[in-house]
Amino acid sequence: MTQDTGVLSKQQRKSKETKSKIFRAARQILQREGYERLSIKNICEEAGVSNGSFYHHFKTKDDLLSYYIEEQPSIDPDRLEAPSSAREIKEAVIHVYLNYVHYCKELGVEFMSSYYTPKNQSLNPLIRTERPYPIVTVHNYLQKAIDAGIFSPRIPLEEITTDIRMIVIGNVFEWCLKNGQADFEKNMQRSLDTYLSGLL
Repeated sequence: MTQDTGVLSKQQRKSKETKSKIFRAARQILQREGYERLSIKNICEEAGVSNGSFYHHFKTKDDLLSYYIEEQPSIDPDRLEAPSSAREIKEAVIHVYLNYVHYCKELGVEFMSSYYTPKNQSLNPLIRTERPYPIVTVHNYLQKAIDAGIFSPRIPLEEITTDIRMIVIGNVFEWCLKNGQADFEKNMQRSLDTYLSGLL
């Protein structure tokens, strides 16, 4: 029994290493040549893995990039329990996206500039993977607040999450446009605070 667990652990470790190798290769290509030159063939050559290995882990190149956006450091679940006040709602939603800002900074301006392109269909809200987008986390949290009777929005929840998504994309784009010189964190906090204050 212990031996089986050891084998599984080794397989999981190998899988994680392969994913990281593929992502590092994609990131290097993005930084050197941009999104236009990013292809599965180029990624596999750069990473030294087979096409089959790539498709074992990811469906498309955009799925690969999205994996690292969506799998940002997890939010403390206690912060996303059903809120007790409008203020708590605002603080929690802003917290989710300040966490996202820090993760974007870790990935770097070059990566984010290449990721946030209209050609990247994984940004399309109509296309979902099984992984939890930050906006899905926020949607579920706001639904809890509505169900608890703490929040009674004047507009549909889908419109609210669309607005938040557009605010976030705008802040990321501004930061990329200014080559990382914009105050990303402050801008994100201020714009979300302004929107949510008017909503709540």
